[in-house]
Amino acid sequence: MTDGIDGPAGHSPTRRSAPRRWLVGGAVATLATVVGLSLALRSGAAPACAAPPRPAVALPAAGAQLAPPAAGTRHEGKATFYDSKGAGGNCSYPAAPADRRYVALGPAEYADGAACGGYLEVTGPKGTVRVMVMDQCPECEPGHLDLSREAFARIADPVRGIVDVSYRLVADPPLSGPLTFRIKEGASQWWFAVLVAGHGNPLRSVEVRQGGSGPWRAAARESYNYWLIDSGAGPGPYQIRVTDTRGHRATATGIRMAPGKVQRSSVRMYGGSSRGSVAATGTPSARPKPSASASTRASARPTPSVTVTAGATASAEPTGLEAFATAPLAAPSPGCD
Repeated sequence: MTDGIDGPAGHSPTRRSAPRRWLVGGAVATLATVVGLSLALRSGAAPACAAPPRPAVALPAAGAQLAPPAAGTRHEGKATFYDSKGAGGNCSYPAAPADRRYVALGPAEYADGAACGGYLEVTGPKGTVRVMVMDQCPECEPGHLDLSREAFARIADPVRGIVDVSYRLVADPPLSGPLTFRIKEGASQWWFAVLVAGHGNPLRSVEVRQGGSGPWRAAARESYNYWLIDSGAGPGPYQIRVTDTRGHRATATGIRMAPGKVQRSSVRMYGGSSRGSVAATGTPSARPKPSASASTRASARPTPSVTVTAGATASAEPTGLEAFATAPLAAPSPGCD
């Protein structure tokens, strides 16, 4: 999820209303503001310009490192819930997962999109649920998980609203199928952007090359989870090489310049590959092309590993985790309209 602060110009990802726990305080603050302005006007004094109350945004401290939860490490925190209304959240997926078990993370753990597509195992008073990272929660501090209503109901009674939980990043979760690729609307041979899904672990890098030869070009991840090459990657078809945070690497071939269509490859990120050709599987709703001035990017450094190509069967051995170091997010400037 997002509050519109760190998205690129023209990008309008999912927006969620603030949790109810702020409503009472907001109403009291609003009433106090009205009373204060009334008294000031009666006394003849000019009223001061005051911004309306809003929930605090949990921006990382200056110099803080942005990083998704680490695999194998159990964290303690709290969970609330919200409803994305079927949308795919700040990670730009065409839709929420079919089982509607997803989670939004605060800015520090969302890490400018570096957590997108990974899975958390969350344990609460009633049990454990596995959720996909799909969204950002701007006001959530580290350790605060904003689950889907369906996921929250698996670990606690929704009437409670907020509960203590423990959670960990799942290493090598079961895959739903081969990798899928979606070229963004507005893309051409001069400007390339692709959304990768079905990878299981969070991604470390995406590389692209025109045809079946030539140099690999590293794409840069945007905070809304598309991988960009501002100068373009040629007319296609492309080979796209994907590396995750555990060192698994897979290469898909035959990806076409078909903006807005989800193309299903024939390779899995790990555990072997299925057979078949790339095929378009629909046209999700359009998203606007971002401006050239992109937001802070996570690093995209390839790591040598086993390569899985279309039509082959192989498994990749993990080579370890890598931290994601990025610049801190900028806080919005206060002011009055």
